[in-house]
Amino acid sequence: MELVEQTGTRYLLAMFVDLRGKLCAKLVPAASTKALAAEGVGFAGFAVGAIGQQPSDPDLVAMPDPASFAPVPFVRPGLAVVHCDPYVNGEPWPYAPRVILKSALQKSTARGLTPYVGAEIEYFLLRRDELGRLQPADGRDVAAQPCYDARGVTRMLDHLTAVSEAMNSLGWSNYANDHEDANGQFEQNFQYADALTTADRVITGRYLISVLAEQREMTATFMAKPFTDRTGSGLHLHLSLRRGNDVGEELIFPAADDPRGLGLSVTGYSFVGGILDHAAALQAVIAPTVNSYKRTGAAASTSGATWAPRVPSYGGNDRMHYIRIPDEQRIELRGPDGSANPYLAMAAAIAAGLDGVDRSLDPGEPGDQDRDPLPPTLLHAVEALEADPLISGVLDAAGPGVTAYFARLQREEFWQWHHQVGEWEINRYLQAF
Repeated sequence: MELVEQTGTRYLLAMFVDLRGKLCAKLVPAASTKALAAEGVGFAGFAVGAIGQQPSDPDLVAMPDPASFAPVPFVRPGLAVVHCDPYVNGEPWPYAPRVILKSALQKSTARGLTPYVGAEIEYFLLRRDELGRLQPADGRDVAAQPCYDARGVTRMLDHLTAVSEAMNSLGWSNYANDHEDANGQFEQNFQYADALTTADRVITGRYLISVLAEQREMTATFMAKPFTDRTGSGLHLHLSLRRGNDVGEELIFPAADDPRGLGLSVTGYSFVGGILDHAAALQAVIAPTVNSYKRTGAAASTSGATWAPRVPSYGGNDRMHYIRIPDEQRIELRGPDGSANPYLAMAAAIAAGLDGVDRSLDPGEPGDQDRDPLPPTLLHAVEALEADPLISGVLDAAGPGVTAYFARLQREEFWQWHHQVGEWEINRYLQAF
């Protein structure tokens, strides 16, 4: 109530996401803030989407987290957003992604460790042409290698600066905005934070980017790979560990003497080893759509590189690996794509890394590509997920049954796609026999 009054908020969007990352909300007048804080706001859970409810189930009640409150007057004057934890019958709902992440983080908290995460949000700005085909919103963005193009950034300056100013007004410290490798593709970066805060910011960031693009009659998409011949969009995660709860305390990953030359401690390498060991199952969480595997399976793009990993390898400042080590303080996980649910992706990646620490895993030598490739399809990734007790356990961190439900949803999606007759099949088979 104090935040609403201080910021002149007239309406609140009480928000949460389902397992697929669909953003759901109710608009709450400022006059009802006291009731929202005390009682939450109710939703018919089955109507929400992928959140583990049937039509006969009791209401899903979204309880706001005041720490996530963010005024967004650049969307509409007097509007603010707040992230919520869904409850059912007074208990945290185990199928809610934010609840899953909070439950999964208890393992690191019990050790006195705090995971910090930075996230790179990549996306396309698109419009449809007169035939309904998707095209870059900037009709002049046609270069074969448009990455970092200064003129491309300038033509989209109104949108990019609006997003930058929005991020900075919220205290996110936006520090870079650029044209990415594909025509129509951009990235906007903000400062890292603890895992829950960063996950909330990814969701808020997608919302802001989408609505600010719509204000300019563009569509922003975080789809993994909207074009066959262009690079896809990632959600690269920069992971680090600190001992204690304050940023000034001990960093866990750096080591003064590292014979492999990357500056990592034994614990840091074990964390890398854990992620690599669980990579196949992890893909079902961090690359959760049929389309995701068009990105990781891509052989080439018009720019000359796909920038998407195909093998769970690691190395130094080399973007061709599943895990890049840009410096001694963090690792960059490059497997997640733009469709990843940030709560689930961070929960699974952190748990995999900590499992490597528990088992003192050695990831092998940097640059070693002699490993089994990542799953070629969503179906293969789901099978790996169900066979991996650790990653399955992450999804079930707040209660049993979530992994089975999540896997069923993904299988259904795969077969729905598989049963569709597409343009490629028509072109290949229509007169082939």
